[in-house]
Amino acid sequence: MLWTFVKAFLVGGAFCAIGQILVDKTKLTPARILTIYVVMGVFLTSIGVYEPLVQWAGAGATVPLTGFGYVLSNGVRDAVAAKGVLGIFTGGAAAAAAGITAAVVFGYVAALVAKPADKF
Repeated sequence: MLWTFVKAFLVGGAFCAIGQILVDKTKLTPARILTIYVVMGVFLTSIGVYEPLVQWAGAGATVPLTGFGYVLSNGVRDAVAAKGVLGIFTGGAAAAAAGITAAVVFGYVAALVAKPADKF
């Protein structure tokens, strides 16, 4: 069981370290780096590389933004198989709906608890 956590930490930590290096050493904005991570998740899933990583690292591969691309890609693939071309437009949103909803709800709850204020 400990090995499961170690694998997740190593893979998730590697993604974070790469992101930090990109922030520190390039002129890419954090928003562009996040977008690159999502697109890389979609790309690596489409060529069959990301699924074995998910099977090996678990949450270390599914929680970072590359995992969001993985979820979108799988959702589109499954929806296209079930609904045809319409699945291109609906599959990603349907697959990621639970995660997006959780982010919105928990973000709202955090805003209520933290009482955010403008910075001067």
